[in-house]
Amino acid sequence: MNKKDLIRFLKNQNFPDKIISAFEKIKREDFISKNLKEKAYEDLPLPIGSNQTISQPYTIAFMLTLLELQNNQKILEVGSGSGYVLALINEISKNSQIYGIERVKELFDKSKKVLKKEENIKIIHDNGLKGLQKEAPFDRILASAAAKEIPSELVKQLKIGGTLVIPVRNIIVQLKKFTNENQIKEFPGFAFVPLIED
Repeated sequence: MNKKDLIRFLKNQNFPDKIISAFEKIKREDFISKNLKEKAYEDLPLPIGSNQTISQPYTIAFMLTLLELQNNQKILEVGSGSGYVLALINEISKNSQIYGIERVKELFDKSKKVLKKEENIKIIHDNGLKGLQKEAPFDRILASAAAKEIPSELVKQLKIGGTLVIPVRNIIVQLKKFTNENQIKEFPGFAFVPLIED
């Protein structure tokens, strides 16, 4: 599968144009090791070191669709890994403040290097389950690894009207925060590496 094949595949899944256009612009091969370059556009998760993976493009596109990104937002990605999803978010959501938290030092260092030209993306080396209190509240929060349950700390750090998209075990959960109660939708049938807990 090459990049054109992948884009055609994503178009056939009816993902929004702005998401497909981000996949066209951002080079997935920049975020993986050289020996995997020929697999860069396969619809597969790929290892990025430290027992972590870069998710398969279909899953990323699905989660970004649920996130309903707009321009001029404050966005947090928990478990930002290689930085690939941060780059996609930056392409979809213009003029936004984008934060990534990654607790594996090796991945934090690599992603910081790859994204160093993107001034509105800040990557922090820390435990993402606690969110990023000093920058909260956020319009959107995305977790790219699976939690055992929805972390209450992340829900707290969402603005009213904000959206959290997070895998809980092998179900993708979309939580929209409202004043009285949260609206939760579940989408089963996925597989993720777990979020690292203390």
